[in-house]
Amino acid sequence: MSARRRRKHQEEEEHENEERWMASYMDMVTVLMCMFIVLFAMSTVDAKKFEALKNSLATGFGQTKTEKIDTATGVVVPPTHVKDNGTTTDFALAQREAQNLEKLKDKIQASLTHDGLQDAVQMKIDERGLTIGLVGSSTFFASNRAELSAQAVQVLDDIGPVLSPEPYQVSIEGHADFRQPGAPYPTNWELSAGRATSVLRHLVESNGFPSARIAAVSYGSARPLASATGASDQDLAQNRRVDVVVLSNQPERIRELIPKALQSTTATASTTG
Repeated sequence: MSARRRRKHQEEEEHENEERWMASYMDMVTVLMCMFIVLFAMSTVDAKKFEALKNSLATGFGQTKTEKIDTATGVVVPPTHVKDNGTTTDFALAQREAQNLEKLKDKIQASLTHDGLQDAVQMKIDERGLTIGLVGSSTFFASNRAELSAQAVQVLDDIGPVLSPEPYQVSIEGHADFRQPGAPYPTNWELSAGRATSVLRHLVESNGFPSARIAAVSYGSARPLASATGASDQDLAQNRRVDVVVLSNQPERIRELIPKALQSTTATASTTG
């Protein structure tokens, strides 16, 4: 009897072990099934939404508009200014920068015109950016002095508020004619540096221009606009100046194309006008 009870007890234990194994197996199968369902759901793409996105991107990058559903309107970049790989050309970027500088120039001109100072400065756009020339020291500084004249203050008060919110770096560059200055300036370096610093300080301290985006430079008489030894009043006035240079933040390859882009823009405007 004792032997039969042991065999029966052993058979019952073996049966219980088999049931536990089947339960574990079914749990594993259930987990695997759930995992594959999740993976399948993640891999499913809405074909209609994908097609709409593709058509929208094609229009945005200047490609031919498709006949299918397209949620975009207009062309962000003209097709003639888009490369085969869909990127904007350097010339298109130069045109955009030239237009931005032209708009800034117009704002400054409007501010000066409001106070009757439209002829007080000379402005030009080139590969460096926008140069605002405070030409002729007699207009902006007394002879052999670095203090700003009343008209210089008025001009800077018109220019400063326009430049301050713009994202550009600004270089204040002092220049002098070939004649040697008198005391307290031993050379034209000190005189032109003092005048450039006076302009910088007024823009920062009175017009709120960010000090991290502005610097003063002295060139003395090393970079004349007119003849380096010209003694005429016109030559002396051209060489005796302070330039407020709004520096383009584009790469050099883009900046080099700005003069050509300006010509193209001017030619287009004259044709359409």
